[in-house]
Amino acid sequence: MVVFSGGDTAWVLICSLLVLIMSIPAVAFFYGGLSKRKNVLNTIFLTFIAFSIVSVIWVIFGYQFAFGSDMWGIIGSPTNFFLQGIALDDLSGSIPTLLFVMFQCAFAGLTVALISGALVGRMKTKAWVLFTILWICLVYIPVAHWVWGGGWLMQMGALDFAGGAVVHMNSGAAALAVAIVLGKRKDTSLIPHNLGYAVLGAALLWFGWMGFNGGSGLAADGLAANAIIVSNVAAATALIVWTALDTYVVGKPTVLGAISGAVAGLVAITPAAGFVDVPGAIAIGAIAPFVSYFAIYYLKPKFGYDDALDVWGIHGMSGVWGAVATGIFAVPAINGATGLLYGNPEQFLIQVISVVATLIYSFTLSYIFAKVLDKSMNGIRVEDYEEIGGLDTNLHEESAYNFN
Repeated sequence: MVVFSGGDTAWVLICSLLVLIMSIPAVAFFYGGLSKRKNVLNTIFLTFIAFSIVSVIWVIFGYQFAFGSDMWGIIGSPTNFFLQGIALDDLSGSIPTLLFVMFQCAFAGLTVALISGALVGRMKTKAWVLFTILWICLVYIPVAHWVWGGGWLMQMGALDFAGGAVVHMNSGAAALAVAIVLGKRKDTSLIPHNLGYAVLGAALLWFGWMGFNGGSGLAADGLAANAIIVSNVAAATALIVWTALDTYVVGKPTVLGAISGAVAGLVAITPAAGFVDVPGAIAIGAIAPFVSYFAIYYLKPKFGYDDALDVWGIHGMSGVWGAVATGIFAVPAINGATGLLYGNPEQFLIQVISVVATLIYSFTLSYIFAKVLDKSMNGIRVEDYEEIGGLDTNLHEESAYNFN
């Protein structure tokens, strides 16, 4: 029998707001600080407009297709459009259904916002808006249903506690696809114009991530406490390891490397947070920097794609590692799931299948959307003079820093 819990409801209300912080302002500050000074407002704008578009689509029909009754393992049943028919006292588990809708809305908005980091400084606003609409409807919503809404990956037994596949691999693959279609920037150097902004954004991400992972069990209980503990220790471990890597490779620790490591660790622990213990979390956090470091400093130069803020390198690659690692380190005592180290190689195989399916689906459709938009609207990339002069001035007629 489903019974309303005031404690669970209060906790998930808080977690919903923490996830909201991750999108605005955390990602906005993180990406804005890492961008060039002439593009900082446009970079922040991409996050805000994406989150707003997703918020409207989610309550009109997005939630319904993602979490409605399963149809063929692919999509949810289209009911309760505009949330009509969902009463204030309807429950999802022990919390109001409307609260679950908002919690998931924050996840969806964050996922699209993450993609924008790959294309800063060179994508038309109209193209980004149209891509956002297509992507949330035809990529995010189906994948969310596959993994969380009763779809085929959930039926198979894929483990994704808080979004390793749905959020991070999904956004990382899409970011890579759009970056390839856009092509390289005129100036591919990207020295953060305001590292302080980026540090603030990373700190807010770390803070908000506790609700992102801690709230995904939808209850104020021991599982939520474990999710917070393992998330924090994975981030801390990854920060230390990335700092050590920087010191070894370039001869000195960097603040940018430290915050990049923390985010990589948070990404990697996300799918595993509800299934692993502290030793597993430390292992996951320790390996994540190597995975992302390899992607950023080897794969990116080798293949020549211009993922400006390394969305694929950090979210995509550490998301892949986190999903696979869940199949390795899942501890039966935490949430009933058993990983490879505890005698269940089948779970590891299922995790690999979920990784491959998510990456292929997201990358393929994202590439098609970007290509179609590029052909149908005279290019999705801004004009050369706009890119060189900066998008803040040329697209918005505004400046982030006016000292006159």
